[in-house]
This record gives sequence, C-alpha cells and structure tokens, in this order.
Amino acid sequence: MRHTLPHAPQFYVTTPQVCPYLEGKMERKLFTALQGAEALKLNDSLSKQGFRRSQNVLYRPTCADCNACMSARIRVADFAPTKSQKRAIKKNSYLKRSAKSPWATEAQYDLFRTYLDSRHKDGGMADMDVFEFAAMIEETPIRTRMIEYHTPETADLDETLSATCLTDILDDGLSMVYSFYHPDLAKDSLGTYIILDHIEIAREAGLPYVYLGYWVPGSRKMGYKARFSALEVYTDGDWIKIDDPDSFTAPNPAQTAEPIATQVANIDLPLETDDSAL
Repeated sequence: MRHTLPHAPQFYVTTPQVCPYLEGKMERKLFTALQGAEALKLNDSLSKQGFRRSQNVLYRPTCADCNACMSARIRVADFAPTKSQKRAIKKNSYLKRSAKSPWATEAQYDLFRTYLDSRHKDGGMADMDVFEFAAMIEETPIRTRMIEYHTPETADLDETLSATCLTDILDDGLSMVYSFYHPDLAKDSLGTYIILDHIEIAREAGLPYVYLGYWVPGSRKMGYKARFSALEVYTDGDWIKIDDPDSFTAPNPAQTAEPIATQVANIDLPLETDDSAL
C-alpha cells in the first residue's frame, strides 16, 4: 500500500520584495519547511518541480506578473565541454578536491568574506556574519556536503582553501546550493571549473543531473549558466531542453501567476511505503 506523507507540508508565500535579478520587478516566493523524517523525500520530489533549498526551507519563485526565473539543470550524459571549458579544466587540474561534512570552518568563512567583499559587496549576503554563515552550512536536514578545492602545499606555501561549494545530494543528481572562491583565481575561470567538476562527480556517481539554481534570461548575474550545454529549465510544470540559450524565450514570461491554492494543489508530494501492510 502506498500513501502520501503522513503530515502534509504547509506552504506559505513571502511578501513582495525588489527583484535582485530584473530591474523594475518585484519577487515573491512560495515556500515550505524542510524538516522531519520525510525531509529527504520531500527535497528530492520538490527539487524536480523547480524548488530550491535554503537551510531548512524549500522555495520557488511565484511572482505575480513574471515567470522569468526558471530552475536549471544539466543533463550529465549529454554534456560536452566547450573549448574554453576544456581550458578551465586544464588550468585548475592542480586543485585537490575533498568532500566534507557540512560543518562551517574558519577557513571557509574567511574565503566567503573575501569572495563577497570582492564580487558581491552590495548583495543580499554582504552583511552575513559568522553565525549566519554557519547556519547556512549546518542547518540541513538532508544529505549535504561541502566540496572543497585546495591549492596543494609547496616548498614556499602551505595548502590553502581556494574554493568551496555547498552541495546537496539528491536521488537524481547534485544540487549546487552556493559556491564561492578566491577572487584572484577568477582569471582561471574557477567558478566555471566548480560546475564542470560537479558534472564529473555526478557522472562518476551515476547521477543524471546537476542542478544549478535559477536561470533568468536577461540577467547578467545568471548568464553564466547558459554557457553549459545539455541545459534544461523547469517552466509551466515541465523540464524543457535548451538547445540555443541566446534565442530561447520562456513560455509566457509575463503571465499572471495562478492562484496560490491552485499552485499548491498541483505540487506532487512524495509517496512512502507503508511497511506495516507488507
């Protein structure tokens, strides 16, 4: 016998706020708590429906008059790197990768602050202190890892942390929650390399997708995601393959959002097996 979750999650809507991606737009999010024994199943299921995790919350955009934000993922089996991406792999091949439990460290926070102060000093995370950083890393009820990239020790320098990615492990892929790196290494396309390396990790693990977060056509902040082949986005309830990002137009980008009750009713919640009936 199969049935829905014993305690159906409750969904809520944020108040409208200024959109960080598109000028003149207001954003609104549909969200639910991620907690309890069924958190892993809920995260797996809702990630396939355009939701993203932030600590112990799952959310997706539900803006009143805009559908531009679309969850994006890469099909690992179909991905082929471009020439510039191959160069990024070669330039960063010296880095040592390690997967750690989601515990915040002083080295991670120092790198995080250096990254923000250089690249996003006016962003929404610019004022995040060490306690908020620790919460971002450690408040996870699912399978999460900190993927670290270290510059190896030399005769003159100790081993140093060069990049980190907070990564969730889903039943069908890897979800890149947040990554940051030393800004001096941007010239080596380190941000691109982190994504390429996650594609390789997923390939080795037999996972079909790498989830990149939201892609917003027309937003410079999110434009880098369109540089990867085998990309697909979640829109209007389906995953759509993107063959040419430059010419892609989201279906009904300015469409008025459905009523929240309708959106919630259309969410597929995970099923669980009732072992007592076996």
